[in-house]
Amino acid sequence: MERLNFQGAAGAIDDYLEYRRIVGEDDGGKLFTPEEYEEYKKTILPARLQNRLYVSWRSPTGMDCKLIGPETRCFCTHRYKQHKTDFKELPKDRPIHLPCKVSRCPCKSYHYVPLNGSQPIRCRCKHFADDHSVAGDFHCNKCSKCAGFHSSFTCGCTQPAYAHETVVETKEERLAHGKPVGRDVPYAAMGGLTGFSSLAEGYMRLDDSGIGAPSQQFLESPDNGAFHPFLRAYGSQHINQQDREALGIEKQVSDLKISEKDEMAFYEKRYQERLQKEKEEKRRKNVKPPSMPKQ
Repeated sequence: MERLNFQGAAGAIDDYLEYRRIVGEDDGGKLFTPEEYEEYKKTILPARLQNRLYVSWRSPTGMDCKLIGPETRCFCTHRYKQHKTDFKELPKDRPIHLPCKVSRCPCKSYHYVPLNGSQPIRCRCKHFADDHSVAGDFHCNKCSKCAGFHSSFTCGCTQPAYAHETVVETKEERLAHGKPVGRDVPYAAMGGLTGFSSLAEGYMRLDDSGIGAPSQQFLESPDNGAFHPFLRAYGSQHINQQDREALGIEKQVSDLKISEKDEMAFYEKRYQERLQKEKEEKRRKNVKPPSMPKQ
């Protein structure tokens, strides 16, 4: 019986996914020929690796609450990968504008707007974000009293949406702010993604773009088992050694520790006591009461 070989098909799928990550929307929906693909990579990849732009939705505290990726939608409802993201030379003006490349879309620059679950958030005029104009001041198309989109929707960082801003920055600017930049990759429209943790919201990430990761020295410091690194990072990292000694925490924990041998002996003793109690209960039930003499 002839065996089926899927290796060729799997390799073709991997090649296509690699092609799509590199080319993005630049082929206009029609695949490049092998020659065009090679020419594209020679032209685009050097500039992309050198001039990558990092895009994030930043809170007033400096936290990157949302790191923008290729599929992240803009206020204009189009995805980030559908905006201009590649530059032969980095723009000198700030802020950097990333206009939408979709035909007839008036969006002048990528602008992130959060979702409430899977639904668009509302403006203070009670209308949804997609009811507003994507150009200029984002005024409402359904009412005349709204001068611009302004939402009090609260982010996970506890700050309102209107207090956040969409930030577009270069690698050097991001490093200057102490933000992670990840490795240089040839893929299109990576925005602020630097790893798997980038997909999480800012307050949930354990990296420098969120609440900040504990240092390697802190995580690898000698530990007596009383404090897990996560608990030490978020519960007791502000308690120094002198405070711990003053509070007697170390001694209290050490007094409560039971060795494995002592622990097994403890449970074995409790088990034997329970067996003994069950035997006594059974013996007591089986004992017949003394018979009364007949009169």
